[in-house]
Amino acid sequence: MEQGTPAKKKRQFPSAFTVLFIILIIAAIGTNFMPTGAYSKLLYNADTNKFDITAPDGSINSMDADQQSLDTLHIKAKLDLFLDGSINKPIGIPGSYEAIEPNPQGFTDGVLALVNGVYDTIDISLFIFVLGGMLAYLNKSGAFAAGMGALSRVTRGKEYILIILITVLISLGGTTFGMCEETVALYAVVIPIFVIAGYDALVGIAAVYLGSSIGTMCSTVNPFSVVIASNAAGINFMEGFGIRISALVVGTIICILYVIRYGNMVRKNPEKSLILESKAYIDEKYCSEAEVPVLTLRFKIILAQFFLTFVVMVYGVVKLQWWFGEMTGLFLVSAIIMGIILRMSETEMVNEFLAGAGDMIGVALICGVARSINVILENGLVSDALLNTMSGWINGMSPYAFAIMMYFIYIILGFFINSSSGLAVLSMPIMAPLADAVGLPREVVITAYMFGQGTMGFITPTGLVLVVLQLVHVNYDKYLKFVMPLMGILVAFSIAFLCIEVATV
Repeated sequence: MEQGTPAKKKRQFPSAFTVLFIILIIAAIGTNFMPTGAYSKLLYNADTNKFDITAPDGSINSMDADQQSLDTLHIKAKLDLFLDGSINKPIGIPGSYEAIEPNPQGFTDGVLALVNGVYDTIDISLFIFVLGGMLAYLNKSGAFAAGMGALSRVTRGKEYILIILITVLISLGGTTFGMCEETVALYAVVIPIFVIAGYDALVGIAAVYLGSSIGTMCSTVNPFSVVIASNAAGINFMEGFGIRISALVVGTIICILYVIRYGNMVRKNPEKSLILESKAYIDEKYCSEAEVPVLTLRFKIILAQFFLTFVVMVYGVVKLQWWFGEMTGLFLVSAIIMGIILRMSETEMVNEFLAGAGDMIGVALICGVARSINVILENGLVSDALLNTMSGWINGMSPYAFAIMMYFIYIILGFFINSSSGLAVLSMPIMAPLADAVGLPREVVITAYMFGQGTMGFITPTGLVLVVLQLVHVNYDKYLKFVMPLMGILVAFSIAFLCIEVATV
């Protein structure tokens, strides 16, 4: 290179925000060309004790809230599930699809979708802000650094145990209550542990995110996916339980081995880390090179309180039906108690909390931008049209081909409808009866739904993954390079277990 010639700037993959903006633009343009339509939707109105039926043209009619009405509409779900609130979202009515005039989304619609996406995720965003404030107390006091240093010394020489332990625990959370967004709080905890142990931050991300994803994908008693989907399909959620718990065990082992293999490679040769360019930021943010504080009794109390907060959160979600409102309140109270134990002044508590919350602004906004894509597709009347088109693909297939095709259909739908409960109540009344026509029990459709949406959950940019990557300033392409070989394994894994289920029912 000649003297004075500027070095060619290396191209970088777009940031998480840019990726989502591009997808939002593509989705908005797609509403101008894709077929549009809607199913009639049924929703139980507790105030009138009636079923409200919203037609594709927006008109609303009422029917008696009894089993006869459900039978007339060919909805197999039991009446009690509507009355007790188990099914509390509009449910698609089989055979009611109508093509309707397109509602193309333009520039103004895209801007409003961004705003409404933030509105729709305000509960998650507030939780993230409060978490950021709490983490600021831990970092400022030195309690976090002291705890991480002690843990790294304990696990020295057997660091792989961390991967196994964390992945298994998060997988159990995913399979039981759909632990996903709740894991945002864990990344700032586990990333320093793995980095200090000689891995890179991607190992910490993978242990949590892959654990959550495989647990959700192989849900056993998750009320937000398998339970509500089974209810909508008119079957007991325990049907198909055996095949799904077997898949959970095998899938979790696959993810653990995959992460350990990458982690060992990075420990032996740090230059092979896929996120080497983010190392300086991660070290400064999570693993300061300053002298590690002594783990005093006060720090032990603080760390015990911090982890106890997570225990209470899990109990509240599983047993008390908590959601983000209650979880945010829990962490807020815990943060205040932590500040008092640390003997921080009122001014220090407020300033540090605001600084920590400010660090999470980008993470919180990512949630809203991701949601805006779903808003565009819903307002563009595309989602129901996709469902209707895909349901026609599987008529007359053999049982094995039916199960496999259903899996790939749900991979596609999982991108456009990034809500396990929303996709379940919309699609199951339409898709589940198709299993009857090919001689299969409906739990095969439930398994295909979970595997399909779960597979997409590992990579979909409209999910949580970009939020997580934003925490450590890692670009999406680096994560894709890491996870794509695993995706191929999971597709083969899913097809194999679906074929086993078809062969054994």
